[in-house]
Amino acid sequence: MTPALNKALPDFEAAATGGVKFTPHSHLGHAVVLYFYPKDNTPGCTTEAMQFRDHHKDFLKAGAVVFGVSRDNLASHEKFKGNLELPFELIADTEEKLCHMFGVVKNKIMYGKKVKGIERSTFLMDATGVMRAEWRGIKVAGHVEEVLKAVKALKKSA
Repeated sequence: MTPALNKALPDFEAAATGGVKFTPHSHLGHAVVLYFYPKDNTPGCTTEAMQFRDHHKDFLKAGAVVFGVSRDNLASHEKFKGNLELPFELIADTEEKLCHMFGVVKNKIMYGKKVKGIERSTFLMDATGVMRAEWRGIKVAGHVEEVLKAVKALKKSA
Protein backbone atom coordinates (compact mmCIF):
# COMPACT_ATOMS: atom_id res chain seq x y z
CA MET A 1 0.00 0.00 0.00
CA THR A 2 1.42 3.37 -1.00
CA PRO A 3 1.18 6.20 1.53
CA ALA A 4 -1.12 8.99 0.35
CA LEU A 5 -1.59 12.61 1.40
CA ASN A 6 -4.08 13.10 4.25
CA LYS A 7 -4.14 9.36 5.00
CA ALA A 8 -2.52 7.41 7.85
CA LEU A 9 0.65 5.52 6.96
CA PRO A 10 0.29 1.79 6.37
CA ASP A 11 1.84 -0.37 9.08
CA PHE A 12 5.51 -1.33 8.74
CA GLU A 13 8.61 -1.82 10.85
CA ALA A 14 12.12 -0.72 9.92
CA ALA A 15 15.51 -1.03 11.63
CA ALA A 16 17.37 2.21 12.35
CA THR A 17 20.69 3.19 13.88
CA GLY A 18 20.99 3.20 17.66
CA GLY A 19 19.03 -0.08 17.85
CA VAL A 20 15.77 1.77 17.12
CA LYS A 21 12.82 -0.01 15.50
CA PHE A 22 10.77 2.53 13.56
CA THR A 23 7.02 2.06 13.05
CA PRO A 24 4.38 4.66 12.10
CA HIS A 25 2.98 4.27 15.64
CA SER A 26 6.29 4.60 17.50
CA HIS A 27 6.23 8.40 17.31
CA LEU A 28 2.56 9.28 17.72
CA GLY A 29 2.33 12.66 19.41
CA HIS A 30 5.19 14.02 17.29
CA ALA A 31 5.35 15.07 13.66
CA VAL A 32 7.71 12.78 11.73
CA VAL A 33 9.99 13.83 8.88
CA LEU A 34 11.16 10.89 6.75
CA TYR A 35 13.73 11.95 4.20
CA PHE A 36 14.92 9.49 1.56
CA TYR A 37 18.37 9.95 0.08
CA PRO A 38 20.45 7.96 -2.43
CA LYS A 39 23.62 6.98 -0.55
CA ASP A 40 25.71 7.55 2.58
CA ASN A 41 28.94 9.54 2.14
CA THR A 42 28.10 11.10 -1.22
CA PRO A 43 28.29 14.89 -1.69
CA GLY A 44 24.59 15.79 -1.99
CA CYS A 45 23.52 13.34 0.71
CA THR A 46 26.21 14.58 3.09
CA THR A 47 25.11 18.19 2.55
CA GLU A 48 21.45 17.30 3.09
CA ALA A 49 22.22 15.32 6.28
CA MET A 50 24.30 18.22 7.64
CA GLN A 51 21.45 20.66 6.96
CA PHE A 52 18.98 18.45 8.84
CA ARG A 53 21.60 18.19 11.61
CA ASP A 54 22.10 21.96 11.76
CA HIS A 55 18.32 22.56 12.01
CA HIS A 56 17.64 19.59 14.31
CA LYS A 57 16.95 21.72 17.42
CA ASP A 58 14.41 23.75 15.40
CA PHE A 59 12.64 20.55 14.33
CA LEU A 60 12.52 19.31 17.94
CA LYS A 61 11.22 22.68 19.13
CA ALA A 62 8.49 22.47 16.48
CA GLY A 63 7.56 19.00 17.79
CA ALA A 64 9.07 16.86 15.01
CA VAL A 65 11.46 13.92 14.88
CA VAL A 66 13.65 13.38 11.81
CA PHE A 67 14.68 10.08 10.22
CA GLY A 68 16.89 9.63 7.17
CA VAL A 69 16.26 6.59 4.92
CA SER A 70 18.51 4.96 2.33
CA ARG A 71 19.38 1.49 1.04
CA ASP A 72 22.68 1.46 2.93
CA ASN A 73 23.10 -1.07 5.75
CA LEU A 74 23.20 -0.25 9.47
CA ALA A 75 27.02 -0.40 9.64
CA SER A 76 27.31 2.19 6.86
CA HIS A 77 24.62 4.33 8.54
CA GLU A 78 26.31 4.18 11.96
CA LYS A 79 29.60 5.33 10.40
CA PHE A 80 27.89 8.11 8.37
CA LYS A 81 25.95 9.22 11.45
CA GLY A 82 29.12 9.21 13.59
CA ASN A 83 31.27 11.07 11.05
CA LEU A 84 28.69 13.86 10.66
CA GLU A 85 27.58 13.82 14.33
CA LEU A 86 23.96 13.42 13.26
CA PRO A 87 21.54 13.80 16.20
CA PHE A 88 18.83 11.71 14.50
CA GLU A 89 18.56 8.07 13.44
CA LEU A 90 19.00 6.61 9.96
CA ILE A 91 16.77 3.79 8.69
CA ALA A 92 18.48 0.96 6.79
CA ASP A 93 16.15 -0.04 3.96
CA THR A 94 18.46 -2.65 2.45
CA GLU A 95 15.56 -4.60 0.90
CA GLU A 96 14.01 -1.38 -0.49
CA LYS A 97 10.65 -2.08 1.22
CA LEU A 98 10.15 1.54 2.32
CA CYS A 99 11.64 2.91 -0.89
CA HIS A 100 9.08 0.96 -2.94
CA MET A 101 6.24 1.71 -0.50
CA PHE A 102 6.87 5.45 -0.83
CA GLY A 103 7.57 5.18 -4.56
CA VAL A 104 11.04 6.73 -4.47
CA VAL A 105 12.90 4.10 -6.54
CA LYS A 106 13.34 5.60 -10.00
CA ASN A 107 15.21 4.77 -13.17
CA LYS A 108 18.12 7.18 -13.49
CA ILE A 109 20.88 7.67 -16.00
CA MET A 110 24.29 7.53 -14.36
CA TYR A 111 27.44 7.83 -16.44
CA GLY A 112 25.36 6.94 -19.52
CA LYS A 113 23.89 3.77 -17.98
CA LYS A 114 20.34 3.15 -16.78
CA VAL A 115 20.32 2.38 -13.06
CA LYS A 116 17.66 2.15 -10.38
CA GLY A 117 18.25 4.75 -7.70
CA ILE A 118 16.57 6.64 -4.92
CA GLU A 119 14.89 9.90 -5.88
CA ARG A 120 15.66 12.41 -3.12
CA SER A 121 12.27 12.83 -1.40
CA THR A 122 10.84 13.93 1.95
CA PHE A 123 7.57 13.06 3.65
CA LEU A 124 5.93 14.78 6.61
CA MET A 125 3.51 13.01 8.94
CA ASP A 126 1.52 14.85 11.60
CA ALA A 127 1.32 13.83 15.28
CA THR A 128 -1.46 11.32 14.49
CA GLY A 129 0.56 9.51 11.80
CA VAL A 130 -1.24 11.07 8.83
CA MET A 131 0.89 12.15 5.85
CA ARG A 132 0.48 15.91 5.41
CA ALA A 133 3.18 16.85 2.89
CA GLU A 134 5.53 15.30 0.36
CA TRP A 135 8.42 16.66 -1.64
CA ARG A 136 9.74 14.55 -4.54
CA GLY A 137 12.77 14.95 -6.78
CA ILE A 138 14.05 17.79 -4.63
CA LYS A 139 17.19 19.87 -4.78
CA VAL A 140 19.15 20.05 -1.52
CA ALA A 141 19.52 23.87 -1.42
CA GLY A 142 16.77 25.43 0.70
CA HIS A 143 14.86 22.17 1.15
CA VAL A 144 15.39 21.66 4.88
CA GLU A 145 14.12 25.19 5.60
CA GLU A 146 11.01 24.48 3.51
CA VAL A 147 10.31 21.27 5.47
CA LEU A 148 10.81 23.10 8.76
CA LYS A 149 8.32 25.77 7.67
CA ALA A 150 5.77 23.01 6.94
CA VAL A 151 6.38 21.42 10.37
CA LYS A 152 5.79 24.77 12.08
CA ALA A 153 2.59 25.29 10.05
CA LEU A 154 1.38 21.85 11.19
CA LYS A 155 1.92 22.81 14.81
CA LYS A 156 -0.11 26.03 14.34
CA SER A 157 -3.02 24.17 12.75
CA ALA A 158 -3.09 21.46 15.46
